[in-house]
Amino acid sequence: MTIPGSLDIDDLRSRFPADFTPDELARAQTLFLKKLSLEAHRFYGGKMITVPKAGLYGFGWFGVWYTPGVSSISTAIRDNNDLSFELSNRGNLVAVISDSTRVLGDGDVTPPGGLGVMEGKALLMYYLGGVSAQAICVDSRDERGKNDPERLIQFTRMLAPSFGAVNLEDISQPNCYRVLDGLQDAGIPVWHDDAQGTACVTLAGLINALQVVGKRLADVRIVLHGAGSSNTTVARLLIQDGADPAKMIIFDTKGGLHVRRDDIAADPRFYRKHELCLATNPGCVDQFAAGIQGADVLISLSTPGPGVIKPEWVASMAKDAIVFACANPVPEIYPHQAKAAGAAVVATGRSDFPNQVNNSVGFPGILKGALLVQATRVTDGMAIAAAHSIAARAQARGLTADSIMPLMTDEGLFPEVARAVAVQAMAEGVARRRFTPEEILHRAEQDIREARGLVHHLMDSGFIKAPPAELIDQVLAETVALVRPPA
Repeated sequence: MTIPGSLDIDDLRSRFPADFTPDELARAQTLFLKKLSLEAHRFYGGKMITVPKAGLYGFGWFGVWYTPGVSSISTAIRDNNDLSFELSNRGNLVAVISDSTRVLGDGDVTPPGGLGVMEGKALLMYYLGGVSAQAICVDSRDERGKNDPERLIQFTRMLAPSFGAVNLEDISQPNCYRVLDGLQDAGIPVWHDDAQGTACVTLAGLINALQVVGKRLADVRIVLHGAGSSNTTVARLLIQDGADPAKMIIFDTKGGLHVRRDDIAADPRFYRKHELCLATNPGCVDQFAAGIQGADVLISLSTPGPGVIKPEWVASMAKDAIVFACANPVPEIYPHQAKAAGAAVVATGRSDFPNQVNNSVGFPGILKGALLVQATRVTDGMAIAAAHSIAARAQARGLTADSIMPLMTDEGLFPEVARAVAVQAMAEGVARRRFTPEEILHRAEQDIREARGLVHHLMDSGFIKAPPAELIDQVLAETVALVRPPA
């Protein structure tokens, strides 16, 4: 597949004026991608369609795929519900469910406002993981106009018989905790990517960042900036994988989490935060500037920047400090600013900066592995296994301060993650089906290869039409004019 030069934006920085300052360049990249996204979505009318995977070989085949022949499928599944995973697309189908109350850094965007992100997850699942997915944005508001987690739980339970797994997305806290925990007995894997996915890839990135600077997870002091569903789950997985909770401090908007936070203890909806109040920050540190001083690691998943994390805070950290500034769509501090302040390894959630620590290298393979063995749930152990698989993939390529994570373009990554997850699911007894690790790897590789091949065929044949070069040029010109207005 040949990509026209006008559509190649992999080296985005080269498209901007050579005399742009680092701050101008960082701002231009963000503006360009957001403006191009709007125009490209308008050009295509969204990102996903539904197409059949079974052939039609004449009029008679309508009777096979529909009535009367399909009656045999209904009765077979009636007698054994597990056959629904084999006789329909259920076994490779994910529901991407959101109430759109916390979409990226934009907050509550109304139920249909989340469709762009949910379709994006579906696109990545298909191309990277060979998994079909459906974007579903739900209005979970009650008669008072408040988003009710119980409604979302009930809706998802009602939908579960049609899907092999569920990916929860962009649900604000504290509802996100209740929804995820309330669906663990749904009979299919329910994965909250903002929480579990972010925690998985953050653990993977930190494993490798620590290897680069020569430190051990059990020894380092870790500060987490932000205490939403992402960072609270990051903290939980880090502790399970060997981090010392006594050397960990988590900050929310009111200060450090610790045993004296009566406001959290008094609100049962924040039970996940309260668990961390009891386990971490034994010194009850409340001021961020004090907590970050001498810390080895900063993991920030909070408010989009720049300017949220101050360079002087980074400068006060320990030698060879690690900074993960992963707010979307703009990191809390730009990488060049964090490095100038003394950080040895800097990561963001962005693909246009080095060290992208983003869920996109995790969830396609994780869900593929869970689906292949028809898992009944996704455990923390499966997420940790995925994290170590992701880290190992980057280690095999070779680690540097600017290369601690594998890329989405690494075709071998996702089958490896799928295998690690499936093997762990079988080990923990949450898999309906059992295969050898080699069988899992082969099936994942085959499915992903076929999915990518179909997308490339649709592009090469012109069914998926390329955006005109003029569209890219127009967005580029508008971006440059906004960053550096003409005199």
